[in-house]
Amino acid sequence: MPKVSSVTVPYAAYLRVYEPLAAFPQPERGHWERYAKREHHPSCQDELHRSLADLLPVPPIPVPVHESDDAFVIEVEGVLCVCPWRTRLRGWQALEALPGLLPAPVLDAALPPVVRRQASDDYERWLERNPDARPWIRTSTWQVPLSWFVLVADEEREYEAKGAGGETAEGGPVLRYRTPMVQARRRVARGLKALRDAIDESPLIDGLLDVGRWLEEFHPRSLVELDYGGLAHSLPPDVLDGDHSAADVAEGIEALRSGDDDGAGEAYARLVARWRAVRDRQNSN
Repeated sequence: MPKVSSVTVPYAAYLRVYEPLAAFPQPERGHWERYAKREHHPSCQDELHRSLADLLPVPPIPVPVHESDDAFVIEVEGVLCVCPWRTRLRGWQALEALPGLLPAPVLDAALPPVVRRQASDDYERWLERNPDARPWIRTSTWQVPLSWFVLVADEEREYEAKGAGGETAEGGPVLRYRTPMVQARRRVARGLKALRDAIDESPLIDGLLDVGRWLEEFHPRSLVELDYGGLAHSLPPDVLDGDHSAADVAEGIEALRSGDDDGAGEAYARLVARWRAVRDRQNSN
C-alpha cells in the first residue's frame, strides 16, 4: 500500500497490545488472517499522514467516517499476533482530550466547535452500541509517559539507528521495547505496591492504575510494545543511544522499595531532565 506522504511526523509515541488471533471472534479473525498474508502493510507514519490529510478539507474531518481495517502484525514464537488500528475510536478519544491540550482560540480555528459537537454526538451514539470498545493502541505526543516504562525492562530495549546497507531502519531510527503481557501486568502490580508503600499520591500511581486497567482487557498471551515512533526521528542519535528511561524508572522504584529516597530522587531527576528536553521541542515546532 503506498504511503500518503514521505514526510516524517516526529511527535507521536505509542503503547500497543498485540493479541493472538485466537483472541478475535469470527468473522474478524478471518479478516486478520487474510490481512496478515498481504505482502505490504502500512506503517504508523502512514496512519498519521492519513489523519492529518483529513484535517485539510473545509470543514475538516476530525474522525474517520469509517473504522480502519488495518493493523500491525507480528509473529511471536510462531503465533501470529495482531494490533488493530481502530483509528476512528482513537480519533474520538483524542478529540475529547484536546480542550485540555490547546488554547480555545487555537482549537476553534483548527476544529470549529460545530465540527467537534457533531463528532461528540456521533461518538455517544456509537458507544451506546459498543459499550465495551477499547483501543489496542495508546498515543502520546512529545513524551513517553513514565507509567509506560514501568511495563518494560532495559534488557527488552531495541534500538536500531541504521538498517541494512546503511539505510535508516523503516525510514528512520527505531527505539522500542516488547514484553509479554503477563510480565507487563506483574511489573504494574509490583510498581504500584512499591509506590503506594512509599508515597500517598503521585501522577505515576494514577497513570499506572489507568494503564493496568487497560491491560486487563486483553488476552494473557498478548505482547505489549512501547514504541518511540516518530519521537525517534526528532532526537539526535546520541540522545537515543543514551536513553535508558526504563532502567531509570526501575531504579527509582527499587530505591523507593528499599527506602533509599536519595536514590529515587536521583533517578527521577534524570528522567525529568531527559523528557523536559524532549517536550521543549514541541514549543520550537
